Amino acid sequence: MRDLTPTQDLRLTLLQSELAWHDPAANRAHFERLLTAVGETDLVILPEMFTTGFSMDSATLAEPADGPTAAWMREQARRLGAVVTGSLIVRDADGQHRNRLLWATPDGELQHYDKRHLFRMAGEHEHYAPGEQRLVVTLKGWRIRPLICYDLRFPVWSRAQDDTDLLLYVANWPAPRRGHWNSLLPARAIENLCYVAAVNRLGSDGNGHPYAGDSQVLDFQGEPLIEAGAESGIFHTALSATALTAYRQRFPAQRDADTFRLD
Repeated sequence: MRDLTPTQDLRLTLLQSELAWHDPAANRAHFERLLTAVGETDLVILPEMFTTGFSMDSATLAEPADGPTAAWMREQARRLGAVVTGSLIVRDADGQHRNRLLWATPDGELQHYDKRHLFRMAGEHEHYAPGEQRLVVTLKGWRIRPLICYDLRFPVWSRAQDDTDLLLYVANWPAPRRGHWNSLLPARAIENLCYVAAVNRLGSDGNGHPYAGDSQVLDFQGEPLIEAGAESGIFHTALSATALTAYRQRFPAQRDADTFRLD
């Protein structure tokens, strides 16, 4: 691994909550109320499809790529002086619908990651176009790679390629499969020698699917720094740059990693 590990700690804020079904304005207002109580942080993480819930009604709910939610995220980031991230339903310039994570910075910059693995058991692949590009963003020297829900099941796509200090997952992960969620997240942290932050939702959606939350932050050994359980609210932690660097030096398993190519 290249000697590019961060030198500053990174402050994370996770927002775990129920979502109003198919009501972007209500969800934006709800999260804005929560954000007023956040305080100082570097990165605020919202769930997958945080404005609508996990819906296949993309034709009705899709926003322009630079629509009202993008503008709202930029404004929240500016006000907080922190990055705000989460995914929503977007209609791309080519007319295709995307499950798109936006990364909004305080200076107004907007980057995005489109969900690569679409959840076919809900027909997501019939309503959305898959992403093709990885995104690695840098914040306070931390190399962060955002991913979305079902991506968690695919270790090759999640694999750190010498460029990741924090894997970040936003999700609408149903309660019946919470055991998979709670097993795969530590695995991703351990195998990649990096921190993992994951934000899921609570409540039930318009299709009656229940969500158990279980938002969490794990260190590079898969040990929890935050376990939100089924509690609604705001959760804070800080990631230690010193601890990450020391562990990678003490246990340099990445030097024996297999090389591979993604097609």
